[in-house]
Amino acid sequence: MVIACDTSFLFSLYGNDAHSPKAVAWAAQSADPVHLDALTRFEFGNALRFAEFRRAIPTGSAARYWADFEAAIAQGRLIVATSNLADVVAEAERLSSHHTLGGGHRGFDILHVAGALTMHATQLLTFDANQKKLAQAEGLIVPV
Repeated sequence: MVIACDTSFLFSLYGNDAHSPKAVAWAAQSADPVHLDALTRFEFGNALRFAEFRRAIPTGSAARYWADFEAAIAQGRLIVATSNLADVVAEAERLSSHHTLGGGHRGFDILHVAGALTMHATQLLTFDANQKKLAQAEGLIVPV
């Protein structure tokens, strides 16, 4: 079983927002590692730095949260999956053509779902309601 995640889940798990208690509770009860791709890794790092820039998190927090994230990778709790960017983009184009006009999906949300599908995930961890709809329409389970 492959469990994938998006940036909203990572920010809640390693940062601090309204969904943090739910993300931490999910992680505490799950023994399975969570998979992400390089695009999600990039977006999470940028989200932390942008949150600190906007003063949504205290100064210095981005580096601390990133260190916790990197430790989870080193411990095997998070797995950065190798994926072919061309395959992810091709899947994203398919998803966009089938779902965006009816669901109004943003580009990076589509890329998260496409990444999960190309790594053969069965679940996607996200707190983004619209992305959840897209993931579920494609057969992914969204447990949080």
